Amino acid sequence: MARRTKSGGKSGPKAATKSGGRRGTATASIVLEDASKARPGGVRADGPVEGIYYIDTGDCELIADQDNSTGWLLRINGVMSSHIDLADPLFLDFEYMRWMSALIESRWPTESKPRLRGLHLGGGACSLARYFHAAYPDARQVVVELDGKLAEYVRGWFDLPKAPLLRLRVGEARAVTETLTPDTRDFIIRDVFAGAVTPFPLTTAEFNAHVRRVLAPGGIYVVNSGDGPDLKNAREEAATLAATFGHTTIIADPAMLKGRRYGNMVMAGSDQPFEDDPQLARRLLGGAVPAHIWDDAKVRAFAAGAQVRHDPAPPAEPAPQPSVSG
Repeated sequence: MARRTKSGGKSGPKAATKSGGRRGTATASIVLEDASKARPGGVRADGPVEGIYYIDTGDCELIADQDNSTGWLLRINGVMSSHIDLADPLFLDFEYMRWMSALIESRWPTESKPRLRGLHLGGGACSLARYFHAAYPDARQVVVELDGKLAEYVRGWFDLPKAPLLRLRVGEARAVTETLTPDTRDFIIRDVFAGAVTPFPLTTAEFNAHVRRVLAPGGIYVVNSGDGPDLKNAREEAATLAATFGHTTIIADPAMLKGRRYGNMVMAGSDQPFEDDPQLARRLLGGAVPAHIWDDAKVRAFAAGAQVRHDPAPPAEPAPQPSVSG
């Protein structure tokens, strides 16, 4: 979920800037202008070609970035989803993605060349997966995407790294997560939306427990949480995250933290403390949309009194009926 701003650039402390940055905020659905131009399912260009394409869950629109000659925007079912720069995988155009990458790089500096194992719940154009492949060339990543046709298009359009460096797995995010082996991922990123809302089953304490089981010691669970000015959803997400993980953090711009607009917060949980990293704080403040980072104490104060989300209780079994003898 993303909204365009007018400045942007590579993620990273020494990054150059480019025009055409976008803010990581959810938007209302945009009606496709001419659905008659949609390309039928099964038709895939050899590389990106502007147009509307049928996918399993509706349609997606591929749009050339007018501010970046090698950039492409992906709109899914009328909602802006992703941006890709074919010439530069280290260019992240959406601010919330920069915040996510900055947080992960704070724990695992790229110069140490760690062999990270990543899981992305929600695929889109695989912007972050491309980024982490460039930042950590030995990383092994899996992207879980519900829409099989979209995954097929993205593979063809954007020349993604091949397996085993990057695997695209078609499936529902929770169902896939529940099947994974414990202690097998260093980071898990949740960026799943149905319209402007993350499906409820991906926001509960029970799902978070599955995530924590799959994470290796010291791993990080990072979520993209969208909300409006009342911040009810954000507080409940923070409370649920804090109920599962011993250490939490939130990254967002000040207007969002104060409940002044609709937007995105990046939340994260771990079994290991998030260090007070001055370089990370400076990097977040230096972006096109300056962001603040909250420590665990601030997150828990923000979430105080909010409801922890749980899976619905299973329906009660009907009481057995006494047999009637004839």
